[in-house]
Amino acid sequence: MYPTLSDSEFDCFRRFILNAAGIHMSAAKKQLVAGRLGKRLKARGLSSFGAYYEVLQCGQDRQEVQTAVDLLTTNETYFFREPRHFQLLRQLAQDAAAASRPLTVWSAASSTGEEAYSIAMVLADLMPSLPWSVMGSDISQRVLDRARTGHYDLQRARQTPPEYLRRFCLRGHGEQEGTLLVRRELRQRVQFQQINLNEPLPSLGSFDLVFLRNVMIYFNGDTKRQVVQRVTSALASGGHLCIGHSESISDLATGLTLLAPSIYRKP
Repeated sequence: MYPTLSDSEFDCFRRFILNAAGIHMSAAKKQLVAGRLGKRLKARGLSSFGAYYEVLQCGQDRQEVQTAVDLLTTNETYFFREPRHFQLLRQLAQDAAAASRPLTVWSAASSTGEEAYSIAMVLADLMPSLPWSVMGSDISQRVLDRARTGHYDLQRARQTPPEYLRRFCLRGHGEQEGTLLVRRELRQRVQFQQINLNEPLPSLGSFDLVFLRNVMIYFNGDTKRQVVQRVTSALASGGHLCIGHSESISDLATGLTLLAPSIYRKP
């Protein structure tokens, strides 16, 4: 059993993740914080959440700070989430193939990689002889390390077209029953990079399509505005931005044109 997480300690961790990742954690997340960070108390031999917070605040153990950020920002995802966005991707890939030009896509909050590999499957299918690139990024190094393995519970692929499962994945047998492995040749086409969207972006080039989905719900208005500005600065002219269906940027002066719910285009 873990010690009780007091309200004042919870507020400390809320400030911590706000400063580290720009994430505004609601009061409803108290049990999540206790459950995810409680294991670190045991690992560090600490008797209270307050003592663990002091470890993070002293700044001397950067790996522990990263571990705490990883634990508090990891979200479950799955392959081919929100099909309308993949309909757009297919159309863009078909247009690029018809014009014999490359296509670049950024999965800007890729978590454990299911989104990035879903994108790669579509491009490998529709642009087999043309250059394309997919980059996945996340603030958590731990989930990026997992993404690079391409190994998932088969349930995460329940919305994946059966043909894609056959072509791009290997089904586990024996001890690996119930899992899948993205084939090596596809994994090698997807690059993963640790990026904090709450900080200035590294040099990334420009993208024809950016998936920025299911992450802005954790940001306040000012943080969301800054994140959208950073991401759209990496969007090519005429490029598209997809956000989560439960998210909105209609209150922001983005300069983007709304094409459909959750789909925008840069002039």
